[in-house]
Amino acid sequence: MSKASTRDKILDAALTLFSEKGYDGVGVDLIGERAGIKGPSLYRHFKGKEDILNSLIEKVGAYYELNFGSENHLGGIPESMEELLTFSMERIRFTMHDEMLQKIRRILVIEQFRNPRIAELTSKHHMDGLQGMFQKIFEAMMKKKILKMDDAETMALEFVAPVSLLIHTYDRQPEREAEVTEKIKKHFKHFAKVYGN
Repeated sequence: MSKASTRDKILDAALTLFSEKGYDGVGVDLIGERAGIKGPSLYRHFKGKEDILNSLIEKVGAYYELNFGSENHLGGIPESMEELLTFSMERIRFTMHDEMLQKIRRILVIEQFRNPRIAELTSKHHMDGLQGMFQKIFEAMMKKKILKMDDAETMALEFVAPVSLLIHTYDRQPEREAEVTEKIKKHFKHFAKVYGN
């Protein structure tokens, strides 16, 4: 087994276990067992449990930025309101159904009150980073006269806050997916009606 694949197995095992039991509820021996290695062998790849968590956060952060986007990686500016809605719904589907992102959201929710770094990441991923990304998108769309001129920061907050809330509803109650998706679409259409040119 190569070092890279062992490292990835450890991170995958930790992601699942932390999402099920919380960070404090998991020891390195259990992570090693789930990854198919002896606990002490884990230290060839990581300094300890905190190093695993930090590596996991970095891995998921890079994956999220590549596949969803961020303030620094917008992935193109929509050229119409229809494109904005399509662009947004594609990211919503990805966020809701990607297993890695579902698990990391659970970890963030569980650990946000115990770990200051996790609290900061939770705010970034659930609101601040999304708001910043869409603020930049809306500023560019206003320059192209696709959106009415307004306060892009407030518009971004209006756009992402209900969606974040609804995704958390889906996380708690996946059986409500159709209802959540319909509410998000309705919200986006209302936004387009209010701010579209």
